[in-house]
Amino acid sequence: MLISVDLLHHMSYPVTLIFLPGYAVQMQSHIVGSPTHLATILWCSALSALLIPHYRLSPLLHGISRLSLSLSLWCLWLPAGGATNSALLYAFCAVHGLFLGSVGVHLMDDLLATGDLIEAWIRAGVCSLGAVAGVLVAGWLFIGIVIVFIIVAGALAEFANESSPGSFTVSWHEGASLKGKDKAANAVLAQDGQETIGETSVVQAILSSLPSTADQQEWIQFAQEKLSVSNYKDFEAALAHLDHHLVMRSFVSGYAPTQADLAIWGALRASAIFQRNLKTKPEILGDHLTRWYAQVNTHPAVTRLAELQQQANKQATTTAKAADQGSFDLGLQNVEYGRVVTRFPPEPSGFLHIGHAKAVLLNEHVARSNGGKLIVRFDDTNPSKEKVEFEDSIIEDLRLLGVEADLVSHTSDFFDKIYDYALQMIRSGHAYVDNTDQETMREERGAGIASKCRDLSVEENLERFELMRQATEYGQTCCLRAKMSVDNPNKAMRDPVIYRCNLTPHHRTGTQWKIYPTYDFCCPIVDSIEGVTHALRSMEYRDRNPQYEWFFPALNLRPVQIMDFSRMNFVYTLLSKRKLQWFVDQGFVSGWDDPRFPTVRGIRRRGMTIEALRQYVLMQGASQKNMLLEWDKIWSLNKRIIDPVAPRHTALLKKDLVPASLSNGPAEPIVKEMAKHKKNAELGTKQTVFSSQLFINQEDAAACEVGEELTLMDWGNAIVESIDRTDSTVTNLVLRLHLEGDVKTTKKKITWLAQSPSVHPVEAMLVDYDYLITKKKLEEDDSVESVLTPKTEYTDAAIVDANVALLPQGAILQIERVGYFIVDKVAKESELQLVTLVKIPDGKASSIASKHKEGEAGTAAVKAEGAAVAAVKGAKGSPWDKGNKKKAEAEVKPEAEAQQEQQQAVVINDASLGLPKPKDTVDMYETGRIYGDVEIDQPKNITSMYETKRIY
Repeated sequence: MLISVDLLHHMSYPVTLIFLPGYAVQMQSHIVGSPTHLATILWCSALSALLIPHYRLSPLLHGISRLSLSLSLWCLWLPAGGATNSALLYAFCAVHGLFLGSVGVHLMDDLLATGDLIEAWIRAGVCSLGAVAGVLVAGWLFIGIVIVFIIVAGALAEFANESSPGSFTVSWHEGASLKGKDKAANAVLAQDGQETIGETSVVQAILSSLPSTADQQEWIQFAQEKLSVSNYKDFEAALAHLDHHLVMRSFVSGYAPTQADLAIWGALRASAIFQRNLKTKPEILGDHLTRWYAQVNTHPAVTRLAELQQQANKQATTTAKAADQGSFDLGLQNVEYGRVVTRFPPEPSGFLHIGHAKAVLLNEHVARSNGGKLIVRFDDTNPSKEKVEFEDSIIEDLRLLGVEADLVSHTSDFFDKIYDYALQMIRSGHAYVDNTDQETMREERGAGIASKCRDLSVEENLERFELMRQATEYGQTCCLRAKMSVDNPNKAMRDPVIYRCNLTPHHRTGTQWKIYPTYDFCCPIVDSIEGVTHALRSMEYRDRNPQYEWFFPALNLRPVQIMDFSRMNFVYTLLSKRKLQWFVDQGFVSGWDDPRFPTVRGIRRRGMTIEALRQYVLMQGASQKNMLLEWDKIWSLNKRIIDPVAPRHTALLKKDLVPASLSNGPAEPIVKEMAKHKKNAELGTKQTVFSSQLFINQEDAAACEVGEELTLMDWGNAIVESIDRTDSTVTNLVLRLHLEGDVKTTKKKITWLAQSPSVHPVEAMLVDYDYLITKKKLEEDDSVESVLTPKTEYTDAAIVDANVALLPQGAILQIERVGYFIVDKVAKESELQLVTLVKIPDGKASSIASKHKEGEAGTAAVKAEGAAVAAVKGAKGSPWDKGNKKKAEAEVKPEAEAQQEQQQAVVINDASLGLPKPKDTVDMYETGRIYGDVEIDQPKNITSMYETKRIY
C-alpha cells in the first residue's frame, strides 16, 4: 500500500526510511515485472539519501515531495515495458526517493542532536500499533448508540475538550423527549451554563466555537448529510468518495486530525452498515478508508468517547434490568414505618396457584419494605369446600416461596365476635333476615327491587336469626343480608348476603356452628381487629371495595385502607379454583399437583423453580393493568436459573436406536469419570462408557454420508466408513475414530450411548404436556367442553445413561440436544418401573406453543372423550354450565380401555441391550397431513417460470 507523505510526517519522519523498500517492492510487483527495475529504484533511493544529508526542510520540499508521489502514483497506470515508460518510472521514483530520503536523514540528524530520537521511534511504534488495534476495537465499540448526529456531536465535543477540557458536555436522552429545532431532538449541549437542544444545533454550536476552514466545514456537512442516509446506494457512493479522497491523505482535511475527521468518524461509528462491513468484509470499504478509520480510532478524543459510551451502555443495561423490576407503588397512604400490617387470606379449599403467589409476595414486600409484619389468615368460612390437607399444602407452598408469616390465624378464631357484630347490625337496623328463595333474590337484586323482608322489625329479625343459628327447617331457608342499597349502580352494594346456613361440620370447630359468615362480611371485621393497616387484593374485588368500606362506620370499626392490583392471567390457563376442581373431579388431571395445572405444586412438578417464580412475580410489580401474559418469559427466566446447575446427560429414543461399531475402537469397554457440567465442576462427575459398540439415533444416522467426518460428543471425531440401509432406514453404521481431528470443523455433533458389564443404560419415559384448553382466553359464553384439548400428555420410551438412575425425585437435568427435564418419578415409584422425566419448557416458541392444531376444538372426538370421562366418573356438572348437569349423549368408547392396555408394562427381551422395554411407544408429537385428508391432484407445472414437483 502506498504511504502518503502526510501520514509519514505525523508518525515521525524516520519511519520514512523503513517504508522505502516496501514502496519500491510494490512498484516492482504491480508495474515493472523485472528485477532490474527494482534494483534501479533501490539504488536511486539510497543514493539520494546519501548525497544530500543536510538539505533543510521547507514548504518547497513538502510540495515537491507530494508532487513526486503523485507522479509516481500516476506511473501505476503505465503499461509494463517500453523504454519511455521505464525511463519515466525511473525518473519519478528517483525524485521521490531523493526527497523522502533527504527528509528522513535531515530529521534524524536533528533528533540526534536534541536527543529525541527514541521518543520519535516510540511515537511511531505506538501510532502504528494503534492503527492496527483500532480496526479490532471497532467491532467492540459498536455496542454504543447508533444515532449519527449524537455521536458526531460527542466526538466534536471531545475534540474541542482537547484544548479546553470540560468546556463542553454533550448528553443524550432516549426518544424524542426534548424540544428544539429538530423534530426528534434528544441531544443536549451544556456550555457556560447554557443548554443547546437538538443534534444539529449541538453540532453547529460546537463548530462555531472551534476555528475551522471552509474545507473542514464542507466535510462536516458531508458527514451529516451523506453519511446519515438510509438509502444503501447513496451511502455506498459516499463511502467510495471518501475512500478516494483519502488515497493521498492521512487525514480528511489538513496534516493533523481536525473536527472534520471526528465528525466523519462519528457518522461512521453510528452506521450499522459500516460497522458490520468493517467486521466481516472490510475489503469492500476500501483500504484507504479503513486505514484512516483505524488511525482516528487511536485519537485521545475518540478513546475517551468510547469509554463514555461503554459507561453509558452499562448504565443502560442496569436501567433495563431495573425496568424489568415492576413498580410496587400502590399510592398507599398513612404509611408509618414499623406499623404497617398486611395480610394474605387464602381459602383452604384448594392449592395455591401462580395468582396467589403474586398476592402473597406483594403483601410480604409491602410489609417488609416498611418494617411491618405479614399475617397469613385462613378464610375458613365455607366448610363444604375446606379441608385440612389444603391448609397444610398452603403452609408448605408459602414456605417454599420463602414467605414467613409473623402471624398465622383463622377466621374461625373470630366466629364468636363476628356473630356478635351480626347481632349489632340487626339491632342498629343495618341488617335483616330474608327468606326469599335464591332465584327470586337474584332477579330482584338485578332489577333493583326491594325484598319483602327488608322492612321487618328488629325483633322479628332477631328471632329469625336465632332460628338460623339453630338450623331449624325454617331457619335453613333464610339468610342475613346487609341493608346497604336496593338500586345502587354497583350491584355488589345491593343488600349482599352476610350470613347463611351450612350443616357441614367445620374442620376446626366441628358442629359448633350451623351458620357461617361470608368472606365479604368477615374480611373488614377481622382486618380491623387484627390491626391490618393496608389490605391489598386483586382487582376482581374492585366492585366490592365500597362494600368493604361500608362496614367500618356501620360497625364502628377502625377503617383499613384497601388497594387492588391486577391478577396474573396466562394464555391457555384457568386460575379459578372452582374450574380447576372440575378438571380434578372429571379425571382430566391426576390431581392438584398435575404438571398441567397452574398451581404452585403443579408448575414445580413441571420443573419451575421457586426462585424463578418468585423473581417473575416481583418483576410484575403491583400493576393495575389487566394483561393476558404469555408463558415464555417466566420459562426463559427459569432456564437461566437451572442451566448453570443442571447436569448433562444423554438419552436416545428406543424406537430410533441404530447400532454403530467402531473399527478401531477399544477392544474392551472402558468406563471413565467425566464432568457432569463442563462449566460447573462443583456438580461432580458421572460414569461414561467408551466401547466399540454404540447406539445412536436414527435421525443422526440417516443424515450421515460415507466418508464424512463427524463428532461423537464427549469423545472426539470419527469418520463414516459404511452405512447399511433397509429402504430409507439405517440399520447399521461402521465408524473409524479420528481423535486427532478438530471438533470445531465438523458440522454434525451426535449423542451416543454404550454399555459395559457393570455400567449400562437404563430405561426411562420422557413425558411432555400440552395445555388443558385450546383457546388462549375463555369468554363468559364459552363452554369448556368445546375447548378441551383432546390430547395433553405425550410420552416416549427412551434409554438414558446409567447415571440418571441415581438422580432423586425433583432433580433437574439437561438431556443434551433434547432439552431440560425434571425427575418426576424414580424407577421404584413408577408403575412401569421406569425413570419418568418430565420436559421443562425453556421459553422458546416451540416449547410453549400449543401442540393442538387449530380448528379441532369442539369436534365430536373431543366431546366424546369428555362424555366418556364424565360417564366413567359419574361426575358433577361443569362449572361453565352454571350448575346444570348434562348427561353424556355419546357412548363410552373403548378408547380408554385401549390406552390402559397400552400403558401396561409388557416386558420383551432386547438382546442388544439386555434391557426390558415397553410394548408400546407413543410419539411426542402427532402430525397429520398438511393439506387435509382429501387427495387433491395438483398439476406438475403450476407456473410459467419454472417447473415444480410435488413436495412429498
